[in-house]
Amino acid sequence: MSFKLGLIVNPVAGLGGSVALKGSDGADTAQKALALGAEPKSNNRTKLALEQVVPFKERIQVYTASGEMGERIAKELGFDTQVIFTANDQTTPQDTEDAAKKLIEQGVDLILFAGGDGTARNICSVVDDKAPVLGVPAGCKIHSGVYAITPKAAGRVVEMLIKGELVTLAEADVMDIDEAAFRAGTVKAKRYGEMQVPSEVRYVQSVKNGGKESDELVLADIAAFVISEMDEEVRYIMGSGSTVEAVMEELGLENTLLGVDLIQDHALLGQDLTAKQLLALTKDQPTKLVITLIGGQGHIFGRGNQQLSPELIRQIGKENIIVVATKRKLQALDGRPLIADTGDQTLDDELSGYIKVVTGYNDHVMYAVGHQE
Repeated sequence: MSFKLGLIVNPVAGLGGSVALKGSDGADTAQKALALGAEPKSNNRTKLALEQVVPFKERIQVYTASGEMGERIAKELGFDTQVIFTANDQTTPQDTEDAAKKLIEQGVDLILFAGGDGTARNICSVVDDKAPVLGVPAGCKIHSGVYAITPKAAGRVVEMLIKGELVTLAEADVMDIDEAAFRAGTVKAKRYGEMQVPSEVRYVQSVKNGGKESDELVLADIAAFVISEMDEEVRYIMGSGSTVEAVMEELGLENTLLGVDLIQDHALLGQDLTAKQLLALTKDQPTKLVITLIGGQGHIFGRGNQQLSPELIRQIGKENIIVVATKRKLQALDGRPLIADTGDQTLDDELSGYIKVVTGYNDHVMYAVGHQE
């Protein structure tokens, strides 16, 4: 008996990340992102997921939407593919919802979709509890609990289902934020419902923890130490998040909480920079990167900081990455590794291993970095 796999790819998911638009929601945002040089990557991330189950393709029937919404990548990998919905040339959220309705009518065993929180919202509005779903992370905003922690991890969950392994289904929250407020530096998160997901905790992420760090003294210690170690000849890329924000506040510099800034010798060189701008401003310049992790999930790359492209990370070098976090934030991971999901599997491998994390003034811990296979 064939496993009926529903597949939906949002072709414009994540376009706004590398060009600092904070997302791709809105009628004109995707076109603006493309005009700024953004490259569609959601099909590449879908491919990483589906490659995990290529050895089982004789046991899989893929139901999907036309063209870039799933048909092309499924056929490219050799799956028996049936197109059940014809999408518009320029896809819209309505295409996602209509495709999901068609998949429900087909009675698929699982809907695998690639996108971000906006895509999850669209699917949730149609699917509810009518079919289990699993998201391939491909958007800028991944706050919802319906996503696997990496594309390959999504594929591994599908493999478990195909092989008949016992995988518990659980309800997971669908969250999203107001992108207009997000671009202005404010997070306004809202719960839009829940969907059933395969509850395999090794591979499926938690809902992102929100809120500021409450331990201001620890953050001040972290900030003071990072600043004391800064070299006036080195440029520092300051990543997103409240822990990095504490460093910027200690420096007395305006900070882009949800973006990436560049500083040198305690002065701003650029704010809310795109991937191309960062490459240009750091080329042939000694550069270090200050980043933190997403609370509850552990991602240091691939969630809300797509401006930090694989090319940029290689240019900087692993030895010049400074990870900052409170011990409480690390303890909340319950031993799970930090996650590097750069979109470049070779680079993710290179980043794996143990890394020193600044947890206070001259206080460090060694913590594992990995990516689920």
